[in-house]
Amino acid sequence: GEKQLPLEVGDLVFIQEVCNGKDGLFPASFVHLKEVHIEKREDEEVVTSAEMPLVKEVTTTLREWGTIWKQLFVRALVKQVERLMWELMEWRSQLLSGTLPSDGFKELKQKVTSKIDYGNKILELDLVVRDEDGNILDPERANVISLFRAHEEATVKINDRIKEEQSNVQTDHSGISARIQSSPTHSLFVFVRNFVCRIGEDSELFMSLYDPIKQTIISENYLVRWGSKGFPKEIDMLNNLKVVFTDLGNKDLSREKIYLICQIVRVGRMDLKEINNKKCTLGLRRPFGVAVMDITDIIKGKLECDEEKQFFIPFFPVVAENDFLHSLLNKVTASRGDSGGQGLWVTMKPLVGDIVQIRKEYPNLVDRNTVVARKLGFPEIIMPGDVRNDIYLTIQSGDFDKYNKTTQKNVEVIMWVCDEEGKVIQNSICLGAGDKPVSEYRSVIYYQIKQPRWMETFKVAVPLEEMHRIHLRFMFRHRSSQESKDKSEKNFAMAFVRLMKEDGTVLQDGLHDLVVFKGDSKRMEDVNSYLSLPSTRNHHGDQHKGVGLNRSSSMSVGGGLSVSSRDSFTISTLVCSTKLTQNVGLLGLLKWRTKPEFLKENLEKLKIIDGEEVVKFLQDTLDALFNIMMEHSQTDDYDILVFDALIYIIGLIADRKFQHFNTVLEAYIKQHFSATLAYKKLMSVLKRYLDVSSRGEQCEPILRTLKALEYIFKFIVRSRMLYSQLYEGKEQTEFEESLKRLFESINNLMRTDYTTTLLLRVAALKYLPTVLHDVEKVFDGKLLSQLLHDFYSCIPPEKLQKQKVASMTEIVSSQLFQRKECRDVLLPMMLRELGKALASMADGPHDERRNSLELLNNILEVLSRNTVGETFQHIQDIVVSLLRIINRTVITMGREHALISRVVACMTAILSQMDDRHYAKYIETFTGSTDLVDFLMESFLLFKDLIGKHVYPSDWMAMIMVQNRVFLRAINTYAVTMNQKFLNNDDFEVQLWNNYFHLAVAFITQESLQLQHFSPTKRNKILVKYGDMRRLIGFAIRDIWYKLGSHKICFIPGMVGPILEMTLIPDEELRRATIPIFFDMISCEHTQFGNFQKFENEIILKLDHEVEGGGGDEQYMQLLETILLDCSAEKPMLKPQVQHFVSLVKGLLIRLLDYRAVMGDDSRNNRMSCTVNLLNFYKDINREGMYIRYLYKLRDLHLEGENYTEAAYTLLLHSRLLKWSDDMCSPQFEFHGSQTQRQLKETLYDTIIDYFDKGKMWEEAITLCKELAEQYENEIFDYELLSKRLEKQAKFYENIMKILRPKPDYFAVGFYGQGYPPFLRNKVFIHRGKEYERREDFQNQLMSQFPSAVRLNTTTMPGDEFRNSPLQYIQCFTVQPVLEIPPRLKNKPVPDQIINFYKSNYVQRFHYSRPVRKGPVDPDNEFASMWIERTTFTTVYKLPGILRWFETTLSPLENAIETMESTNEKILNMINQYQADWSLPINPLSMLLNGIVDPAVMGGFAKYEKAFFTEEYSQQHPDDRDKLLRLTDLIAWQIPLLGGGISLHGKRVTDDLRPFHERMEECFKQLKKKVEKEYGVRELPDLDERKSTRPRSMLRSFRQSIISISSLQGSECGTPTKSHADSMTTVDEEMVMVGDSEVKMRKSKKKKKRSSMIFISEEKEGTSTMSSKRVGLNLKKNISKKDRSKDSRELRK
Repeated sequence: GEKQLPLEVGDLVFIQEVCNGKDGLFPASFVHLKEVHIEKREDEEVVTSAEMPLVKEVTTTLREWGTIWKQLFVRALVKQVERLMWELMEWRSQLLSGTLPSDGFKELKQKVTSKIDYGNKILELDLVVRDEDGNILDPERANVISLFRAHEEATVKINDRIKEEQSNVQTDHSGISARIQSSPTHSLFVFVRNFVCRIGEDSELFMSLYDPIKQTIISENYLVRWGSKGFPKEIDMLNNLKVVFTDLGNKDLSREKIYLICQIVRVGRMDLKEINNKKCTLGLRRPFGVAVMDITDIIKGKLECDEEKQFFIPFFPVVAENDFLHSLLNKVTASRGDSGGQGLWVTMKPLVGDIVQIRKEYPNLVDRNTVVARKLGFPEIIMPGDVRNDIYLTIQSGDFDKYNKTTQKNVEVIMWVCDEEGKVIQNSICLGAGDKPVSEYRSVIYYQIKQPRWMETFKVAVPLEEMHRIHLRFMFRHRSSQESKDKSEKNFAMAFVRLMKEDGTVLQDGLHDLVVFKGDSKRMEDVNSYLSLPSTRNHHGDQHKGVGLNRSSSMSVGGGLSVSSRDSFTISTLVCSTKLTQNVGLLGLLKWRTKPEFLKENLEKLKIIDGEEVVKFLQDTLDALFNIMMEHSQTDDYDILVFDALIYIIGLIADRKFQHFNTVLEAYIKQHFSATLAYKKLMSVLKRYLDVSSRGEQCEPILRTLKALEYIFKFIVRSRMLYSQLYEGKEQTEFEESLKRLFESINNLMRTDYTTTLLLRVAALKYLPTVLHDVEKVFDGKLLSQLLHDFYSCIPPEKLQKQKVASMTEIVSSQLFQRKECRDVLLPMMLRELGKALASMADGPHDERRNSLELLNNILEVLSRNTVGETFQHIQDIVVSLLRIINRTVITMGREHALISRVVACMTAILSQMDDRHYAKYIETFTGSTDLVDFLMESFLLFKDLIGKHVYPSDWMAMIMVQNRVFLRAINTYAVTMNQKFLNNDDFEVQLWNNYFHLAVAFITQESLQLQHFSPTKRNKILVKYGDMRRLIGFAIRDIWYKLGSHKICFIPGMVGPILEMTLIPDEELRRATIPIFFDMISCEHTQFGNFQKFENEIILKLDHEVEGGGGDEQYMQLLETILLDCSAEKPMLKPQVQHFVSLVKGLLIRLLDYRAVMGDDSRNNRMSCTVNLLNFYKDINREGMYIRYLYKLRDLHLEGENYTEAAYTLLLHSRLLKWSDDMCSPQFEFHGSQTQRQLKETLYDTIIDYFDKGKMWEEAITLCKELAEQYENEIFDYELLSKRLEKQAKFYENIMKILRPKPDYFAVGFYGQGYPPFLRNKVFIHRGKEYERREDFQNQLMSQFPSAVRLNTTTMPGDEFRNSPLQYIQCFTVQPVLEIPPRLKNKPVPDQIINFYKSNYVQRFHYSRPVRKGPVDPDNEFASMWIERTTFTTVYKLPGILRWFETTLSPLENAIETMESTNEKILNMINQYQADWSLPINPLSMLLNGIVDPAVMGGFAKYEKAFFTEEYSQQHPDDRDKLLRLTDLIAWQIPLLGGGISLHGKRVTDDLRPFHERMEECFKQLKKKVEKEYGVRELPDLDERKSTRPRSMLRSFRQSIISISSLQGSECGTPTKSHADSMTTVDEEMVMVGDSEVKMRKSKKKKKRSSMIFISEEKEGTSTMSSKRVGLNLKKNISKKDRSKDSRELRK
């Protein structure tokens, strides 16, 4: 009903009030209430959901994809899109849940937007442009340049994503995901959920990251102390065992493999099997096993994992005592065994960033309680605040002699950190991250192993100031498994090592083979007895060469200790300190005050120190350099050395290897740098270098200096700011003067033309802009701009163009350019440079052009901001100096040019930033009207070209719409100018206005504004953001048209097509506004010329093109008719002509819309029907060009279906329009080229003959061959062509006689019901079947074209209930063609092969016969009541023709004439047969005659009298007078024929049938009396005499010819019966003269012969009869009865 609200699930409804458990109309349980925002826009309230924008985007995306997805089942994408949609739905739920932490939300947002963008791309939807946060970029708030760049970036990103999807490989060859790769620091979060292992004692779990290829541990250990009960030792740590392995760099991630390992040490008895705990030594650390997992894919981000997914790491136990834990790791990584369910359960997640960053971004994972396990070594970036002083010590291995013991020792290593006095430094050892510091370390014990390999790493952390006093002391002790024995064991040896060397450098990284000392255990603990001794073997070897020779001895070294040569002990160290260096030179520089005499040397040495060491101590090194400078402020002795050292350090950081240290340097300058006088010295040295170079002299460091300019100035500026703060702005003038002098020195360098300075000038251009950001903090911006202006002005013209533009681009990006007073100075200079660059755009090198555009784009981007002050004059300057140049650049650039989209974006940006004042001022700059006209013409042509072919990809919808909006404003503004300056008679510019109209129509009809073609989602987006721009410009066109006044005639017919295009846009308001322009055109042309022929021709021509292209609909047709007729009512003089024009256009539109509707149809037949309708229409209205156009379309359709005969007939229609003359073809049809009519006709004939040959229509081909031969022989005398033509013709004659041509069947097809298009609705067609095509096949094909149609199985004509039904019905049955003999074959003996052709070709009439029952049924004789109803169809054209089917047409009177002719023919045929063969049974003749003379039938014409022989009919059908005379003649002629038949019957009748014959004679007398009275007397000669004549009128009526036996015996269903091959007949002929013509009477003789010769009379072919004695008697009786009943009565429809 009317009061309904159509809604779908998910639609948003605004509810006004809630009452009685209902929300508005809805039960509360059926709806979900949402928060909304209500926004007032003019008179409307706009209601939008208050959901977060991302959720809204996902919702609209899913709806849009859902619609498309349903149509995708035919494509391979369906599964992919389904998967994407499921993912989005899942993520939408997560977003709506509101439970995501900030890092989770950020990550999910990135995934969602990435998926949406990817899905849009593969579904060919519009590109979604986003800002840095992933939110949709609003074109209203973004300037054109930003929008363009965002589109470019989005396209690149999505294309990369698609490549990634297609190749299933991540973006980098190493397999590291893009997000992870972009960060320099990474971390791995690990959460230990459980440890399942049967130990029964306490244990220590040491977890770390491990490189199995290099067999090295990468990170610190994370230590978990696990209790014997299966819980952590500290019970509050349960469910809180979290660690983050941090400081990992990209190098670590690019390792081939990374494992997470866990080494398990149990703490308890020596042997687990020992039962008596009381006697056992406890607290021993014993190896137990390892757990290993490959985490390469997880850490590289290839494997998705979150904090909920648990991983199981299997445990592998130590089997033998010599299974050192480190060795076991390698065995386990090589081969996997069964862990028996024992192992670790962990969850993990790779995180991006260092520890500070991840604490911010992942607060739910990493909090203050999460343990941090650092990398063994420095991260790739060392931040200034990251003070670290860790020494990692690894107990590597030992070799211990058993001495006097029978078995090897169970060695335990104990280590303390001691000072010079031997005092143990408390809590200085850390066994693993997460563990409290301890004062002593005890190693794992391997039972009775001579060469234990411990490989245990721990950290030594001591205060920096204590470092020089510290050493490590190792004690070696044998441990016994029995507690009683163990207590008596003492330390048997010791070793030690100092952490710092005498020169102040720290212990070198790597292996240290320590000297093992033996002696009294007390002595070994006494620091005085060993500290003075060498601790490592490389120091010790020279002094004691003989020690190793006698292994049984130990050599005393003093202090009561001796060196044990049998024992060895190895450790390795790794220093991670930002305060301790292992480099002597660097240390010398850092501690320069201690040895000032080496200062110069140390400063020079700095350049050869390894860069890694320098950047590690960056802050200390810089502090040292500036301290040197400050402490020597009165002299310049060290200035150059310090300056060079500084340049070297800045250069290091610029190196790719150390580029991450930029942040460190920046942080140092901001937070730690404090040298207030440094700026003077730095500027002094810099100026000196520049001056030397300007003179062309050699200055080695200058290039490095220029590269370091940015940081030199950062130091200068920071130093000046500190000085200014300290001394309250003192010496500002001096500073500014020295800065000016410095710039002057740079300018002098730029002026030089030495080859030696070329690189320096390039470097100056590149690096000078980098200093601006800092300099403007301490220097007046306007002055600085002037200095820069001078700097660029110094460069000779035409030199360093590329570098100059790149340098200016950097300046535009600076803060300086955002200040109006600075732009006042800089912009004019830049515009001069750009003017030259853009003018040569078409021929300059690609890079230079790109740079120039980039510069202009950046300027425009800055000027579009609200924060940069007044921009009016600057935009005006750009418009005046560059707009015209850019316009011309776009015009001359090819559309395939790589930069075209950038130039157009640039032009659009300029136009978008112009306001009305800019336009007005710019128009005033044109001196003369000619120049202004040229500019406007250029602009219009340019806009039209860009609108017609967008330079952006079609999915850049936002960019295209913004461009349209900008162009629309420009067009309207220019139109105002034209109204003011070029509308008056004197100034009227026809071409300019013409260009304007064509542009405006191109704009309105462009594809990107046709909202009706878009999805509802896209349509709404466009309407909300931009509105419907078509209306705005459509109304503008209308208004301007009416202002043209007398000039309108200049635009007819030129503007008819464009205006038509505009009126066809499916917007009713626009149509109503613009269709009246047509009437105005009609009036205008009529006033001028007295008719509107040009307008009419143009509209017909253009309407055809437009409707075929998709324009127009029923509504348009009605509107056009209504509006034009309404307009014409006001002008009575025009009204009749307009009415005629409207009916013409309406007729054309109906046919064109039908044609368009079926063009995409699978049914080729429908397409052909509509094409024929159109070409007939164009023929009727005498539009030859259009007629020919559709002839060729029809020809192409025929060739697609291999209908060669029909294609030939189609082309024949074109050839008939041409003459055999040498006149040039009219330019009606583009196909002609510059041919004469003769040439074209000849070409056409060749093609047509070829088609007829393929269609086996050789008779037609021969006719054309003869016409061509006539031309060759008698007109152009080309005998060579004639001979070829005759050869072809001969071949055709041969084909006729020798090649079998199957006869096609013909089918009647009726289309009933209102569901069909008008050209089919309630019409009957005769279809010509293909060779050997059965009715069933034809019918199936027909039904496939109309799948919703219902098949009617009857053959009677359907009634009105079918015709008026809204459904579709199809009726299909076989019909028999009626032979029509060509006059040239009459009265001649013609071979079967020739005559057979005419039985199924050149036919226009078709019969269909079916039996009907009338009266009481005789059970003994079914034929007594059997009647035959015969339907005759006549087609509008003969078949074959230009279609394979034609519509049937037959008036009732014609049907009656046909029926009477047929009846009379049958009587005559029967008489002929019975005269020829006296042996024939009498039954068929009896039935035929009785059926006609029976009073109930009255000769079959009683109904005709009532229908046609009335006064009323004569008045209504005056044209049928001749046909009525014909019918009376036929009725009258029936009487003498019946008389002859009854006379013959009387001679042949047997006695038992005599009563029947007498009754028949009685009936005949009554009939004869009636007919002769009303219709006159006709007489036949005595048939026995065989000499009398037949009147012509009668013969004329005998059209039907029955030649073959099959047609003689034709069956009721209308399908032919098979003839007998062995019963061909020859005919003896006798002549009977009827009037002036002769009738041939035949006697047949049975004779076997392949072909029979048949003689054909003038309009009637005799019947060859068959006599076969093999046919049984019963059969003869049945046939005769059947024939009699069939012929006794025929009703024609």
